Amino acid sequence: MKSLEVKNLHVAVKTETGQNEILRGVNLRINAGEIHAVMGPNGTGKSTLSETIMGNPHYLVTEGDILIDGQSILNQGVDARARAGLFLAMQYPPAIAGITNAEFIRAAVNSRRAPEDQVGVAAFLNELDQHLAELKMDPDMAERYLNAGFSGGEKKKNEILQLLMIKPGLAILDEIDSGLDIDALRIVAGGVNSMRGPEFSSLIITHYQRLLDYIVPDVVHVMKDGRIIESGGPELAKQLEHTGYEQLED
Repeated sequence: MKSLEVKNLHVAVKTETGQNEILRGVNLRINAGEIHAVMGPNGTGKSTLSETIMGNPHYLVTEGDILIDGQSILNQGVDARARAGLFLAMQYPPAIAGITNAEFIRAAVNSRRAPEDQVGVAAFLNELDQHLAELKMDPDMAERYLNAGFSGGEKKKNEILQLLMIKPGLAILDEIDSGLDIDALRIVAGGVNSMRGPEFSSLIITHYQRLLDYIVPDVVHVMKDGRIIESGGPELAKQLEHTGYEQLED
């Protein structure tokens, strides 16, 4: 996977009386090796954009397209998109009892490998232990049920642990800084930065410029009322920190 292109994307959710349009013509292109950040007020469609790219069936694409390396993925389900190299670090990761963290991650890793290339238990656990140490996570978290009883910060670190193990081509990171103290923020950002390179791209959704002090994006986009209304370099995020969103024109 090298690039993501969102073309004139309109997205709605079904309601009792019909449909409620959330995205109203989003245009976005992320080239190979680039990290883009999307900022904007609450309720403007940032998480809807991330969920739609990942293929959440709750969201209905009414117009436009989503392309990976120039090929439309609109007809692909979540599983197919993940196998193709898409990854979503969710804003609110769910807890799943009955499956351990290690079991879940190993299954995800092997789902993207050919049958003859499945990662062995020893090699998997060796790499898992390495990344647990890098993220300053308790080694016992590997054997705990997925996100069950995890604190908010532990859930965010666990999303990055999955990112490091699965090694996707394009990661969508939805508010990975939410609820993190400054030390945890540095650790999480360090994990993302360790992935940077020509074979990895990312779309980071955040409310706060502070995350972008640690993960410096190539491009910053501002969303408002379901559209991207302005794009620029990292300095745009710093400007918004001082001026807010109200002064931006739709």
